[in-house]
Amino acid sequence: MKPKIEIEYCPGCRWLLRAAWTAQELLTTFEADLDSVSLKPSETGGTFAVRVDRHLLWDRKTAGRFPEMKELKQRLRDVITPERDLGHSDTTDRQK
Repeated sequence: MKPKIEIEYCPGCRWLLRAAWTAQELLTTFEADLDSVSLKPSETGGTFAVRVDRHLLWDRKTAGRFPEMKELKQRLRDVITPERDLGHSDTTDRQK
């Protein structure tokens, strides 16, 4: 079964466009590997979190920043298709 991605964002912070862009980037890179990518408005202010099958992949509050797309793609790849090469979005020494 293919994984489902959920991007939870703060609507009060106007992060819908960031969430939509993140979804687009993940779908473009992992189109054949994902079941879905959904956007979820949060009831908690300042939230920007990415989950894979309900497991937290990135949390803005914990990290203290938004993810760089390259690192988010690497983290997702490491969970769903660890053998995959991401080309220009990859590093030779995979960081986990």
